[in-house]
Amino acid sequence: MTPRLVGVGMGPGDPELVTVKAVRVLREAAVVVVPVLDSGETGRAEATVLHHIGDSATTVERVVFALNEREDRARREAAWDAAGERVAALLREHGTVAFATIGDPNVYSTFTYLAQTAVTLVPGLQVETVPGITAMQDLAARSGTVLAEGTEPLTLVPVTAGSAVLRDALAGPGTVVAYKFGRQAAQVAAALRETGRDGDAVWGASLGLPDQQIQPAGHPLDGPLPYLSTLIAPASRSTRGGKL
Repeated sequence: MTPRLVGVGMGPGDPELVTVKAVRVLREAAVVVVPVLDSGETGRAEATVLHHIGDSATTVERVVFALNEREDRARREAAWDAAGERVAALLREHGTVAFATIGDPNVYSTFTYLAQTAVTLVPGLQVETVPGITAMQDLAARSGTVLAEGTEPLTLVPVTAGSAVLRDALAGPGTVVAYKFGRQAAQVAAALRETGRDGDAVWGASLGLPDQQIQPAGHPLDGPLPYLSTLIAPASRSTRGGKL
């Protein structure tokens, strides 16, 4: 049997925002791996998985990643290696392993690093992904914000790349989405003001969860904010279909 590693998108947190295919893959898997900061944590991905697997025979296994490590590269690499070794062992035992990740497995996901490690450890490994709804889509829906229309570009910026990257994107004509900016909230607010985009921007975190936070357009960003914060600065629109 060809070994298979399937990255499954769990969406931004709301259990209802998980695809039918994702639920089927989770329930059919012998084991679902979930990334956590430490072995005692129930993370957002795991909570969503547990909501859907019900009384199936699926086993959920936590694998520790240095998810918040930005400075110590050696520690981060060691965590990736250890996670890859554990998943490789599970693949040899079960043949197919699902990896549950918040959002989409192809958008800023730990699944990327895991898959790169696993293919070097398991000969003939087949890597697949099941797409998930992203935080920017969820925030757009909850805030009534149109992400893009007509010929408008849509730019996604991780603020961990630096506020200058965000500022350059905001100076452009389209909608800009910012991820991972909680600690840099003040810098993001400054970039919005400097580019005249602060009046329409919306911000949200913990979408669909009991501690959900959403700030409507025009409200200031009070920091520090949660790491997994999402901001949408929509394009300027003056007429219906004006960008066609």
